Amino acid sequence: MFLPVLATTNPWQLFVRCDPVGQVITVLLAVFSLIAWTIMFGKHMELRSLSRLNHDFERRLREQRTLLDLPESFRNRRAIPYADLFADAIEAYWRAAAIGKEKGEDTLRARLEHAENALQRALARQVLRYESSMIFLASIVSGAPFLGLLGTVWGVMEAFSSVSVQQTASIQTLAPGVSAALLTTIAGLIVAIPSVFGYNILLARSRLLVTETENYASSLADRIELEMQM
Repeated sequence: MFLPVLATTNPWQLFVRCDPVGQVITVLLAVFSLIAWTIMFGKHMELRSLSRLNHDFERRLREQRTLLDLPESFRNRRAIPYADLFADAIEAYWRAAAIGKEKGEDTLRARLEHAENALQRALARQVLRYESSMIFLASIVSGAPFLGLLGTVWGVMEAFSSVSVQQTASIQTLAPGVSAALLTTIAGLIVAIPSVFGYNILLARSRLLVTETENYASSLADRIELEMQM
């Protein structure tokens, strides 16, 4: 069958034996593989760094007796998701207080509502940040096997077409073309299998960070409300 051919043929020979369509698809899958690994490593490092920065900032806040009168340095670290939420909430609180005093309608409830709305907007912004680049990785996971299958079907079709014009056809003449066509399916699976594991791990990690950030936003709103009543 095809095993003797595959046993004596290296991937480069299979690539050279492919038709131009198969070669283009194989090269494209190689590029996708490089992009997928870059995204996975980069996203892993980013999420780990953000988690560490979040916990460090939250620990610093817990050490403070009050939040509403903290210095500007606490609101200038927008690169940290928790700090971004904190800055938006505090700025919205004092902005609502200033506008309320101008209109003579300053109430603690209005200040709290503005702070909570700012927290919700900042939270949505950080969720998008956690999940950035994930859609492209998911597209690679879904598309790579189909792209490889397309190359194989095209290659098999070309192999049978070339054999059909010969007076005599045998498995020995058909096997090289078919084995070369199967290279694109193998390439698609090589791209998709690591990507799907990486995607699922990163998705679980990003969802954990989203949940932690939601809990932080809730506790921050509670603490602001408690300080308002003091």
